[in-house]
Amino acid sequence: MPIEVKDIMGRVAVAVMEDASFTEIIAAMRRFAVGAVTVIDAQRRPVGVVSEDDLLLKETAPAQPKRAIFDSYRRRREHHKAAGMTAAQLMSSPAITVTPQTPAREAAQLMHDGRLKQLPVINAVTGRIIGTLHQRDVLRVFSRPVEELRADVRAVLPDPDGFPFEVDQGVVKIGGMVERRSQAVALAERIRGIEGVVDVRSYIAFGEDDLLDFPSPT
Repeated sequence: MPIEVKDIMGRVAVAVMEDASFTEIIAAMRRFAVGAVTVIDAQRRPVGVVSEDDLLLKETAPAQPKRAIFDSYRRRREHHKAAGMTAAQLMSSPAITVTPQTPAREAAQLMHDGRLKQLPVINAVTGRIIGTLHQRDVLRVFSRPVEELRADVRAVLPDPDGFPFEVDQGVVKIGGMVERRSQAVALAERIRGIEGVVDVRSYIAFGEDDLLDFPSPT
């Protein structure tokens, strides 16, 4: 059964209000030992995120009273942030969020693509923040007990007795026999989709190769 955000999320919403000061943001980061905090509005809905990188702009991109007209948008944005004093002025927006029902694998992809260490978790109906998903929470998925992984692998096999397999450090090695190569590929992909499976080494034999690549006509 796919693991969802609700199964691994932290129940503490690491957040500050839009009018939180620079020092209040720093205090929140230290209190929760995190590198970013979610910025919420009066209805507790995420509107952005302030990260350590945003705060470091105070040193790396100090505000300039006169800006060259050829400054890039990114450069102008950095100068604007460097001049900011509140969370609303310092944050990056919009906030990338997930809900308790978001698959853990999808959340991991969002973190990877956005280089994010945490994501605010919101109520799907109200949009209000209800918790925080940290990178370490997602990584716990890949340290599931072997017996849990074995049970999930066994559940997707068409014939558990006909496909011998072993699980070692998240890697599934599986053998057996099917009629067509496409069936072997499909089964390996189903196993690879199980939460906590790092890789699949398929040794499944097949009688007919129905995935032969034919050269395209010139």
